[in-house]
Amino acid sequence: MMTNTETEISYLAIGDSYTIGEDVPLESSFPYQLTEELKARGLKLTKPDIIAKTGWTTSELQDGIRSAELNRKYTMVTLLIGVNNQYRGEPKEKYRNEFKELLQTAITFANGNETHVFVVSIPDWGLTPFGMESGRDIRFVSSDIDAFNAINKEESLAEGVSYTDITVASRLVVSDKELIASDGLHPSPKMYLDWALKLAPVVMEKFK
Repeated sequence: MMTNTETEISYLAIGDSYTIGEDVPLESSFPYQLTEELKARGLKLTKPDIIAKTGWTTSELQDGIRSAELNRKYTMVTLLIGVNNQYRGEPKEKYRNEFKELLQTAITFANGNETHVFVVSIPDWGLTPFGMESGRDIRFVSSDIDAFNAINKEESLAEGVSYTDITVASRLVVSDKELIASDGLHPSPKMYLDWALKLAPVVMEKFK
């Protein structure tokens, strides 16, 4: 553990649209809001580096990381991936295997320190206006996302990696439309702030 707040912390966020903050300003994405929240709590962070793209599955994130040719280490890494695997109906065992590989990649980026990797659960897109109008079975979407999250949680905890559940809170979109961006699908800055507030104390615990 780091024992002082004077050391500058470098941060890599890897994932998909939920990491880049599709349809909101980059500064409103959860990695940027998390950075600001941690700064407010006394940590010194650099601007986050992000490897993420809307629509990416686990395999596409793997390709994206390879293409980025990022040859450096970071103090902390966040990983949020899987919604597009679920949306496309990809096999869960494929997701498990690729998520495990990505988890190892994240740990490597974190200089081999699994306690400095923070996995975020997949939010429930099915309850958004887009989801409601998609023609999909919304109850199935929710249960399927829970199944994907059971996988990423199990694999994260098996590696000693922190796991933050934002899925339950993401379902509040049913009663709070301010949690959704203008595209009717992706989170708004308000929801990303909620994620940052859930992650911040977890990160602080590792770096105090």
